[in-house]
Amino acid sequence: MSATTATVPPPRERLWTRMFTAPGSAIGLVLLALMIAGAILAPWIAPFDWNETRVCPRIAPPSAEHLFGCDLYGRDLFSRVLYGTRFSLSVGVATVAISLVFGALFGMVIGFAGGRTDALGTRAIDVMLGFPPIVLAILMVAVLGVGLWNAAFAVGIAGIPRFARVVRAATLSVAANDFMEAAEATGASHIRIVLRHLLPNLAPTLIVLASLDLGTAILSTATLSFLGLGAQPPTPEWGAMLNAGREFMRYAPWTMIFPGLALFLSVMAVNLVGDRLSLVLDPRQRGRV
Repeated sequence: MSATTATVPPPRERLWTRMFTAPGSAIGLVLLALMIAGAILAPWIAPFDWNETRVCPRIAPPSAEHLFGCDLYGRDLFSRVLYGTRFSLSVGVATVAISLVFGALFGMVIGFAGGRTDALGTRAIDVMLGFPPIVLAILMVAVLGVGLWNAAFAVGIAGIPRFARVVRAATLSVAANDFMEAAEATGASHIRIVLRHLLPNLAPTLIVLASLDLGTAILSTATLSFLGLGAQPPTPEWGAMLNAGREFMRYAPWTMIFPGLALFLSVMAVNLVGDRLSLVLDPRQRGRV
């Protein structure tokens, strides 16, 4: 044959190509990669220890030696913001993991079981969704006690209803396909059907849902820290740093600008990547992105 047969790139290659095609997702991936690299390499990049005091004058403005200035205790803000990336990203990932595991499990169980189990589970989700997530998280922190990881756990639990509702709807959609009925007709066990047929088809939905919720988790945890319910001094978490700098906002705005900018950029990067993933992994959008 004289015609050249076009080679089809593997799915992973097509995914990365389509992710970098859109300028927004490319910027988000670059920002996210820089933040992850900064979090990993913080001990070698940071010019000072994040809790070392009197390395510069109190509330010193940004300079060549101290790029982000200094806080009330003479600590280098650049080092604290850089180390804060570790706390904020790791807490965000842990929060999403809690919501994803328990929410996806609950949504799959009630969606796959159907009948009265689905009806009762749906009512339970509706009741939990009646509480604003941040209010529910504050109530849980009041019970568990203040602290960064308690706040992360509370935000993760508050996010379970959102994951459960979406996963339940996706489970009902997958369960209506012929291959699910064929698997049941062959006598396959429920566990085998879930692991071999249901879960792989839910994977794109779970990935998109987790990526879109990561920004919300980082912001919610920072909000609790800003309110004094999350990270406690001297932990260099961005929300706690915003809380510490609000008293000096008028005459030392850099104590709030740089932690706030880091929080803004991280949430923006995650949302840009998540929005693009929702298009790339959507079968209805194939050929358009």
